[in-house]
Amino acid sequence: MNFKHQSVLLDETIENLNILPEGTYVDGTLGGGGHAFYVCSRLNEKGHFIGIDQDAAAIEAAGERLSQFGDKVTIVRSNYSEMKQVLNNLGISKVNGIVLDLGVSSYQLDTTERGFTYRENAPLDMRMDQRQEKTARDIVNDYTEMELYYIIRDYGEDKFAKNIAKHIVRARGEKPIETTDELTEVIKAAIPMKFRVVGGHPAKRTFQAIRIELNHELDVLKDNLNEMIGLLDTGGRICIITFHSLEDRIVKNIFRKCENPCECPPNFPVCVCGKKSLGKVISRKPILPSEAELEVNPRSKSAKLRVFERR
Repeated sequence: MNFKHQSVLLDETIENLNILPEGTYVDGTLGGGGHAFYVCSRLNEKGHFIGIDQDAAAIEAAGERLSQFGDKVTIVRSNYSEMKQVLNNLGISKVNGIVLDLGVSSYQLDTTERGFTYRENAPLDMRMDQRQEKTARDIVNDYTEMELYYIIRDYGEDKFAKNIAKHIVRARGEKPIETTDELTEVIKAAIPMKFRVVGGHPAKRTFQAIRIELNHELDVLKDNLNEMIGLLDTGGRICIITFHSLEDRIVKNIFRKCENPCECPPNFPVCVCGKKSLGKVISRKPILPSEAELEVNPRSKSAKLRVFERR
């Protein structure tokens, strides 16, 4: 199993976790076990690490990589939305730290047949969990023009969303769109030539939008982040790495609300709503990759790390 993935913001994440040797730590997006390896190597015999991932290839690769840590490590194939249930099943109610490294892994992008990348031709797939039946092909061929327009506009933030949706519907009227190359050609035709040469690959935003929609990436984050903060013990920290503005905004806003949940009007002398702060935002501004990291791993360019501590 050659699961290659360079862990982004590795030193910064490990440093901000404030790892206790006897602590319990969870990685909700285990991947190839990059962050996990450095967490585990700081734990003593009382420490415990739980790795969660929905991708079978990631589970296998991380299992190999972390095998030297023996019983300290528990790996579960699941989505991080099930984190509370996974921990309950292990008899754990509180943890000292949580890591989420969101987005698509280098392995997923580089494994052509997974259909995540517009740079290689493959069936339109994009499933992070291959047990799921629905694929990117279903979205491209079955969604209405308006549904396609909304996801490309909202999740891809593409100003040509309307035209791209129209071109997709027209093209699939002649024959189903089956491959990444076919979809890429349709997208290119929808974008005026002068805009195709600037701002990166013309298909990048649409592929991102379809992937987010298919894997419910923003919903899972939005619906479960408060619960994950609730799993932290006093002094425990959650470190989240995001790769685009939509994810980062969700994390920033939820962290801020958890720090200051009071809903009283500003002119009230004392709080009467009774909502108590859950802790403190450690990173007022997101932590970004260093110049050195950008040089060795260009994919880290859009990465942002935010940290929250439970009090």
